[in-house]
Amino acid sequence: MGRLRFWLRTAGIVGGLLVCVPLHYLWVLFGDSPWPRFFLGWVGRAAGVRIRIVGAPLKRDVLFVSNHTSWLDIMILAGTTGTAFVAKGEVARWPVAGWLAKLNRTVFIARAQRSTVKDQADALRSALASGRPIALFPEGTTDGGHEVLPFRASLLAALFPPLPRLRVQPVAIAFDRTARDIAWIGEEGAGDNARRVLSRPGTIPVSVRFLAPVDPAAAGDRKMLAEQARAEIVESLEAFEAGDDRL
Repeated sequence: MGRLRFWLRTAGIVGGLLVCVPLHYLWVLFGDSPWPRFFLGWVGRAAGVRIRIVGAPLKRDVLFVSNHTSWLDIMILAGTTGTAFVAKGEVARWPVAGWLAKLNRTVFIARAQRSTVKDQADALRSALASGRPIALFPEGTTDGGHEVLPFRASLLAALFPPLPRLRVQPVAIAFDRTARDIAWIGEEGAGDNARRVLSRPGTIPVSVRFLAPVDPAAAGDRKMLAEQARAEIVESLEAFEAGDDRL
């Protein structure tokens, strides 16, 4: 049954791709295309994700910062906000996934190359200045699994000096007991994890909790901003685990 679920869900994802890609290339002839983001949301739905939204996401001039457990986090945020993402540079070279990331106007950064930190911050700052929503996973990895690792303040360098109107909105992605089943941790390959997630029975309930936006200028500096955003996300996740759905 696991193998059957995998192939049925994969067929659903491929079918969505075959519909969305032609529509995307047609749409861009006339303006900004929503189809890459729609497709990412569809992938999450096909994988079994069922989303409950708590709070309201900002529509523009926002950097979403979120905890990171699984590749499904990308599908969840894209489907609920229409956001683009910040991703490590090697993603751009991944087959299919890199192509889709480029279609969704992903901002790629080479985290291992300290010599290009300023250029990376400038690229992210330019994307944020356009007003379109961008999402960042400041843990920089999914290795924490259910635990929220410290946020990398260096990834927030693009926010200082603060841009006019720009806000940082922390987002707590709260899986129930399925978090341990779907987490992508350690040396597990992307294909192996995807197969495991797509083969599992049942749905994947998730609460996406959009917290109060933060003014970077009021936070002080990037380190304080990283600590504040992480603390608010951890508090929200703990409230979720305790059965409190309020923000």
